[in-house]
Amino acid sequence: EEPSATAEPPETRYPLEDDRGPTERERALREEIDEILQGGPEKYKQRLPEQGKLFVRDRLDLWFGEDGLSFEDGRFAQFDAWHPDSPEVEEYDENTRLPADGLITGAAEFEGRDLHFMANDFTVKAGSMAGRGVEKFLRMQQRALKSGKPVLYLMDSSGGRIDQQTGFFANREGIGKYYYNHSMLSGRVPQICVLYGPCIAGAAYTPVFADFTVMVEGMSAMAIASPRMVKMVTGEDIDMQELGGPEVHAKHSGSADLVAEDERHARQLVAELLTYLPDKAGEKPRRSETKPPTYSPDGIDEVIPEAPNRAYDVFDLLDRIADAESVFELKPDYGSEIVTAFCRIDGRPVGVVANQPNQRSGAIFPDAAEKAAEFIWTCDAYEIPLLYLCDTPGFMAGSSVERDAILEKGKKFIYATSSATVPKQTVVVRKAYGAGIYAMGGPAYDPESVIGLPSGEIGIMGPEAAINAVYANKLAAIEDEEARAERERELREEYRQDIDAHRMASEVVIDEIVPPSSLREELAARFAFYEDVEKSLPEKKHGTVL
Repeated sequence: EEPSATAEPPETRYPLEDDRGPTERERALREEIDEILQGGPEKYKQRLPEQGKLFVRDRLDLWFGEDGLSFEDGRFAQFDAWHPDSPEVEEYDENTRLPADGLITGAAEFEGRDLHFMANDFTVKAGSMAGRGVEKFLRMQQRALKSGKPVLYLMDSSGGRIDQQTGFFANREGIGKYYYNHSMLSGRVPQICVLYGPCIAGAAYTPVFADFTVMVEGMSAMAIASPRMVKMVTGEDIDMQELGGPEVHAKHSGSADLVAEDERHARQLVAELLTYLPDKAGEKPRRSETKPPTYSPDGIDEVIPEAPNRAYDVFDLLDRIADAESVFELKPDYGSEIVTAFCRIDGRPVGVVANQPNQRSGAIFPDAAEKAAEFIWTCDAYEIPLLYLCDTPGFMAGSSVERDAILEKGKKFIYATSSATVPKQTVVVRKAYGAGIYAMGGPAYDPESVIGLPSGEIGIMGPEAAINAVYANKLAAIEDEEARAERERELREEYRQDIDAHRMASEVVIDEIVPPSSLREELAARFAFYEDVEKSLPEKKHGTVL
């Protein structure tokens, strides 16, 4: 019954041993690659530390680690024009080095995600862009369109190489095609740009075309023209930081989403940002493990003042709704009357649009409207559900905001809310006056739910303004001051009852009034239930609002 003998075949180890190995030809190639990896002239590399910058190859190591770089494309770009081993180079000159034509492109793994990347080498003619580098950039973008993977731009470029412009500037496949490709990639895959230097002219368009732009304090700048050109054209004498530094674009233009303290902080910000984003359109962002909120939801009602015109910080509310340490704000210093932020509720990424009552009472100014519209549009492109926290007296009035296009930018805000097809939940936290409730995802704007808190009010305007508008003459006719004040108080109370959340719920204008301490639980349940809701827009080429 038992075998009389047993045997196992000998183990074969692969690869099989043989006596062949790399030849001189391969060794020569590796030496050429090593030479390319050294970057531009040594004197320019030595200047980087005083500018607070890393050499581009060290920067790639910081971002991806030694094993994170999957592969590189076009390392040998312009090799024949500068390398000492090239037969076309009669006399080698260190100062004419053009390794990779000053632009590195390829693929890498970043925080567990595959992505395309490009990075300027500032040691090669100040990171300027020319024919072969432009071609590499375009190929990388076109491959991203096909692969559906995110794109990371590590920009440090002085713009187009003017003395070589005939080879790339206006060509069909020249530098102008960058922005065509940016437009095609927009909403297809996330595009994230980090600025490491003064990016001028054409180089400044990549960061503004990207979905998210990070500037580095004391290092980054971007402008349509250099200070020298500005002085020549306008006579204005201005330095690069005043012209287009982080403060300009984070506080005034809104072109910078985030400002990093240094290169490591920039990487940290992008790593966190990516956790809220899918790889491409049509995919949902990845969920994380649920965390309890920073503070108990039991305190929500106490956070919200009873008086409609009393300020509070909406982050105190968010810290009781969102998972702990998950609130990630974008453009914090631009249009600060509205907060735009990512967070997680029960582990699910959510885009938050919240009025900020401690900034100009939460009234919607032009910059805030524009910021909110762009954020909503981006969330909708990448399947990130939206949460509106409404507490606003409405759009700001006055000659100043009219000159700043409050109607035009307010239109974009309302258009973005109207067009978004991701799941939307709206909370009437306190006041929802005027067209503010329209922009903030009100009942007419196809939200999955409109929830009121007991402090909520919805009306054309607040009680004080309404009484003044309707009863000013009748009140003025009451001569006795005490009687006039008492009548005004009565009228104000009657008006508040008309706009109160209970009246709105009674007339089914809003879906529900919930106890504030149950708000987080309620939102988590509604986002989960409506996760796969199907919504569509009327069939058309596109709208006319930009």
